[in-house]
Amino acid sequence: MTIYQARTDRELIDILRKDDHEAFNEIHERYFEDLLKSAYNILRDRDASMDVVQEVFVWFWEHRQNHHINSVKGYLLTAVKYQSSNHIRNGKVRENFRLANTETSFTVNEESLELKELQSIIKSFTGSLPEKCAEIFRMSREEHLSNKEIAQQLGISEKTVSGQLSRALNKLRSDLGKMHFWMYFFM
Repeated sequence: MTIYQARTDRELIDILRKDDHEAFNEIHERYFEDLLKSAYNILRDRDASMDVVQEVFVWFWEHRQNHHINSVKGYLLTAVKYQSSNHIRNGKVRENFRLANTETSFTVNEESLELKELQSIIKSFTGSLPEKCAEIFRMSREEHLSNKEIAQQLGISEKTVSGQLSRALNKLRSDLGKMHFWMYFFM
């Protein structure tokens, strides 16, 4: 057993903030399989699931200085579920997702309930945004319009659209990170 394996998640986060690669590697080792299973339960595509988990871990490392987390596993699972839904929404696995869902009978399972809960939280979050920001966010995420299409429809610049989306996504990430009950929901 290494010194890192004996550490709690909270201790690892404190060490990680000091740019310690071994702390990151230990977190990766502890939760990689669980995150991959979670992504696969949503996406039903191993390669896409690997991509999602990799994206989450890259983001987790890049933002290591800002982590104030009570449950590392819950935090990472939430990030994987959100990133998986983005993957679907952005069409990266949309066709495979549709085919998988039409070939199987509908059953209520834990993953679909979690995804619906996440979608509900995002919808509630959208209502808390300033009106124009919320409209841009909805057009991007629900209507799947490009920044250029949104800019044309609203008569604003693409840069404004991009800025508003960045603002909304940063607020969403921040809000999800603060939602302790949400993190415990996935434990």
